[in-house]
Amino acid sequence: MKILKFLCLFSILSISCKVVEEKKTDFPTPAEEVRYDQTGVLFPSYKGLVMAGYQGWFTTEGDGAGRGWHHYQKNGKFEPGFASIDFWPDVTEYIKTYTTAFKYKDGESAKVYSPYDEESIDLHFKWMKEHGIDGVYMQRFVSEVKGESGKKHFNQVLTNAIKASKKYERAISIMYDLSGSTSADMDFIIKDWEELQTLFKLYDNKENPTYLRHNGRPLLAIWGVGFNDGRKYTIADIEKLVNSIKGPTKKTSILLGVPYYWRTLTKDTENSASLHTLIKTADVIMPWAVGRYNASTYASVAGATLPGDITWCKTNKIDYAPLVFPGFSWGNLKNDKTLYNQIPRAKGDFLWQQIAGAKMSGAEALYVAMFDEVDEGTAIFKTKKEGETPLNGDGKFVGIEPDIDSDFYLWLTGEGAKWFHGANGYSAQKPARIK
Repeated sequence: MKILKFLCLFSILSISCKVVEEKKTDFPTPAEEVRYDQTGVLFPSYKGLVMAGYQGWFTTEGDGAGRGWHHYQKNGKFEPGFASIDFWPDVTEYIKTYTTAFKYKDGESAKVYSPYDEESIDLHFKWMKEHGIDGVYMQRFVSEVKGESGKKHFNQVLTNAIKASKKYERAISIMYDLSGSTSADMDFIIKDWEELQTLFKLYDNKENPTYLRHNGRPLLAIWGVGFNDGRKYTIADIEKLVNSIKGPTKKTSILLGVPYYWRTLTKDTENSASLHTLIKTADVIMPWAVGRYNASTYASVAGATLPGDITWCKTNKIDYAPLVFPGFSWGNLKNDKTLYNQIPRAKGDFLWQQIAGAKMSGAEALYVAMFDEVDEGTAIFKTKKEGETPLNGDGKFVGIEPDIDSDFYLWLTGEGAKWFHGANGYSAQKPARIK
């Protein structure tokens, strides 16, 4: 009966996400809602928070990182016909920008930003506070930080982010992305984590009051656990990693990023009971939902998955943070024009459908993919609109819908955060933005 109840709920969600006029209510921002606890920490738990992933991996010619057009370029070039990004960032408000070889229809040169610049990340955290988004998980890609230039870049990005998180009172946590890693990299991660603790004083409540805590300890996220896509590390490797990081005194809480079908050990998940054993040692899990459904399949996929996931986690005393994403597009990244706008955003209907589904299913926190991911088109930060993007040879860039503001997805995510903070007046119907 419980499954039938949730399936009915998701059927409602699949058809009722229409914009409605609602009376605007001015709820307090998270900075006004939360208070430093007795230990001096601003975010003592992930529960009640809506946080996004933050890639931070873009670099430009001349930004000082020395990596060129990293993650913007394709085949060593960043020029018409050679780009890995599908969405183009709206850099109107940035202090520092960088001119590219791309041009708009009127001949004006198109510009981008670099998170290597302190000013850029400061602006991003300012947007988070303005729209009520609680904070971000700073991605730390193991395959990149193993190299000298990668470590230099991501350490600078983290330096910028920690400073901005304290300035704007936004939560921050580190997430190791294991994509491309091997079993041998587990020792590197342990060493790197120890270096970060020393360099940034992550366990010091006075030095880092905005670093996210959970279950009384600083929270570290590890993404890429249990996928069946041929990774060169094992569940046993991750178990040793987690045990080492937690240590005998369990001084660190752990979030594990797992496949969407982790509970049933099917589809995208390695069919091994040892994954469940590992998960039971964690504090939080976040299943990877990007690409697992679209607006038309969400009710049948999530409706059959979320209730069972939440029940399993409650039974095993593990906290659960479902993932939501605004849409998906990777035509330029994959050199396939059919993949432009592969999962349409529908003016936020799709994102709100997931936010409502998670909240009404009993979820207590959200992970939003992603804040700045323009490569796969999941970015919620300000990007160019349709008809306003630069030219790209015989390809294109995908813009957000022309009749919404560039900050619309930041705003809508913030509305979801208010709901998770306990505000009233929200439902399966997407809220209307009244100015």
